Amino acid sequence: MTLGWYFFFLTLVCISLCQSDEADFTFVTCGSMIKLRHVKTGYRLHSHEVTYGSGSGQQSVTGFPNIDDPNSFWIIREPLKKPSCIQGSSIKNGAVIRLQHYATKKYLHSHLHRSPLSQQQEVSCYPEGDTGDNWKVITVTGSEYWKRGETVRFQHVDTGNYLQSNTNKFRNPIPGQQEICCIEHPDEWTTWNSEEGFYFPLLNE
Repeated sequence: MTLGWYFFFLTLVCISLCQSDEADFTFVTCGSMIKLRHVKTGYRLHSHEVTYGSGSGQQSVTGFPNIDDPNSFWIIREPLKKPSCIQGSSIKNGAVIRLQHYATKKYLHSHLHRSPLSQQQEVSCYPEGDTGDNWKVITVTGSEYWKRGETVRFQHVDTGNYLQSNTNKFRNPIPGQQEICCIEHPDEWTTWNSEEGFYFPLLNE
């Protein structure tokens, strides 16, 4: 399904689900397609069909400065080998999810390879395969559910490290894009906000 067709599909879903004045778009929900903004730098979590030249050699994940690039869309999915989550279901603080890159259909992934610029833990995109795709959502304020625009952290379940961006920038073929990696301890560089996207309204659970 092309990005245009996915937008069309979501529009139809919204028309069918959102006629009620009571439709609740306050929360980030399963199945929604969103962009994630790194709080410290303002760059969006991004991927593309460019592989790392070191480490795992898998599809690279970067921070991208512009807000209008479709390669920054991620779909919220259920954890690996768990039943499919229901579209519109809420995401609790501490819930485990996967983030599927819309354009390439691969999943945000991490492992023990070193990141190319800072030599931290590498973050990549990888076809569905193992628990390295699982991330825990942690709300910074401790709120019970993940709300739109709320600051959160993503903790890699297998290693316990936190998704981070930094000011290290790549050269060709992706000049100016920032490194994404995982680090051991949470700090101001490991916080993210949900931003642009297509959000399913909250189900009456």
